[in-house]
Order: sequence, then C-alpha cells, then structure tokens
Amino acid sequence: MQIKSRKDFASGLMFIAAGGAFAIGATEYTVGSAARMGPGYFPLLLGSLLALGGVFVLLGSLTAQRTDGGLIGRIAWKPMLLIVGANLVFGILLGGIQTLGVPAMGLIAAIFAVVIISSMAGDRFVFRGALVLALILAVGSYLTFVVGLSLQFQVWPSFITG
Repeated sequence: MQIKSRKDFASGLMFIAAGGAFAIGATEYTVGSAARMGPGYFPLLLGSLLALGGVFVLLGSLTAQRTDGGLIGRIAWKPMLLIVGANLVFGILLGGIQTLGVPAMGLIAAIFAVVIISSMAGDRFVFRGALVLALILAVGSYLTFVVGLSLQFQVWPSFITG
C-alpha cells in the first residue's frame, strides 16, 4: 500500500490518537449504560467516534487520487497559538486561578475574550463582527445554561455582582 495523500494520512493518525486517548481516559470513570449514563459514557462515545473517523480518513489517504502524495505544508503557528490561547484565557476567566489570586470574571467576560482572541486567528479580523458574534454567543449561552438548565456558576465579574 502506498500513501497517496500525506495530509489525510497525518490527519487520520491525529484523529485516531486524540480519539483513542479520550476513549481510554474515559474508562477511568464510571461508564454506565445507555439507559443510565455515567460520567465516562459521553467522552468514551465521542472518543471512539473520533478514532473511527480517523480510521476512515487514514484509509481514504491510501485511495486518494493524488499522485504527488499531497505535501504537508508548514505549521500555521499564529492561528494555532491564538486558538489554544483563547481557550486557556476562557478557562482562566471563567474559573479564575485561586492559587495565583486571579479572580473568576464570569461567563460573559470569558465568552467575549474567547471570541475576540480566536477571531484574530483568521486572515481578516473585523472587531465589530467579533463583538456581534460574542454578544450573540453570550446571550445564547446565558439563556441556555443559566436560564434553561439552571446551572450554577459565575456569570458576571465579582466587582459587578458584589
């Protein structure tokens, strides 16, 4: 067998590795059954599906129509760092870092930060568009998680709520 698309082959391996890691990690929790799902059920299911999708992508790389192998380009460091950084900032703003004395800023601030930072990863950054998207996501998240599901977590920064 010859690899006809290196990009698909590398993507398939990445999906298999990530999905397999999540599926194996999920077995550390109680999985349960479809009728009574435990905390490990959903990560096990998603990890397995991701790994299975990776197998299909990997097999597709062996039957692709390319003749040059589909060269793998350079790693796009700026978008990767901005997306990963946006998720880290989201986590820090949502929950804070108590050991360093960084207070939680709440859901709304975290959503605005993640949308604006991750929007900078694209080729074109339109600040007004990022703000509109952040507002829509913040309102939707508030209505879904706080109003609809009655989840208890900090929505606003503590200096606003007291």
